[in-house]
Amino acid sequence: MEKQFQTTLDTIYLLKEGEVSAKSPSNIALIKYWGKKKNQIPTNSSISYTLTNSFTETTLKFTPKQEDGFDVKVYLEGEFKESFAPKIITFFERITAYIPFLEQYSFEVHTSNSFPHSSGIASSASGMSAMALCLVEIEKQLGAKLSEDKALEKASFLARLGSGSACRSVYKGLVEWGGNNFIKGSSDLYGTKFPDEEIHDVFKTFHDTILLIHEGEKSVSSTVGHNLMNGHPYAERRFDEANENLQKLIPILKSGDVKAFGELVEHEALTLHAMMMMSNPAFILMKPNTVAALDKLWEFRRETGNQLYFTLDAGANVHLLYPAEDAEAIEIFIENELKQFCQSGKYIKDKVNF
Repeated sequence: MEKQFQTTLDTIYLLKEGEVSAKSPSNIALIKYWGKKKNQIPTNSSISYTLTNSFTETTLKFTPKQEDGFDVKVYLEGEFKESFAPKIITFFERITAYIPFLEQYSFEVHTSNSFPHSSGIASSASGMSAMALCLVEIEKQLGAKLSEDKALEKASFLARLGSGSACRSVYKGLVEWGGNNFIKGSSDLYGTKFPDEEIHDVFKTFHDTILLIHEGEKSVSSTVGHNLMNGHPYAERRFDEANENLQKLIPILKSGDVKAFGELVEHEALTLHAMMMMSNPAFILMKPNTVAALDKLWEFRRETGNQLYFTLDAGANVHLLYPAEDAEAIEIFIENELKQFCQSGKYIKDKVNF
């Protein structure tokens, strides 16, 4: 099934030294996946918004070498990060069957984020997506014949093997990942851009303001959290519910029903964290200020009727989702009432990328 992504060395020629660059956005899932099978296959379908202002820019420099094995140096914001190389090498080991020239070059990875590192934005998604786009570009320069669509599909496939959610960051807009029988072209192997014509205009201009409740490392990594879904007493029902919720979301996206959208997305976010709290061992990634911010948000919505909703990733930070038409009043509320819950009083204003 993955043979479509393989390139043999006899179809390419080696280049001298060079460099390629790519820019890839982070994304925030609306319907969450939590739990993985072997080879980064999701246990349920998911869908995410691609963001505009939260992105990673990566330049990949390469020079030919003679020795066997992988040779990678990583620089973050211009600073050499020796500890980052093992993650890239693990990624290379997973994809070497599909990118056969990896051992024939020494690589320098120069990467930077538009957002603070460890700010709770999915830097692994944007970072691995940018890396995958760079590798596909090198492959094209080496002679591989890939159309634009097939190049993006292969980049999404490769990115998934680095970080599951990274496969969704290759595309703009709403991106689905996970094979199912209700979205045409869906796959466990790569992300699929959800058709823009099936999305009401109100959802194409949504804002996403990220409250930076906690900027440090999480107490439990996403990898560990995914693994704790193995043997989880509620895992199978959760996987089914996520797929059911995605099916419910499809007509909502078309109708433009913001209230139904927000209620479903909030339910998904809280269910994700409920799964964490019911794991064995249990863990909690929300912080007291996460809960305080949600309480304040719900109070504001009840009192004003403004269409402000939230989602949570696997961490303490809060993504505030709201339509452009309500942005002015909501952003005053964020500054006056929600900023107090942010570590160092910081939040990031973003919006969806269509």
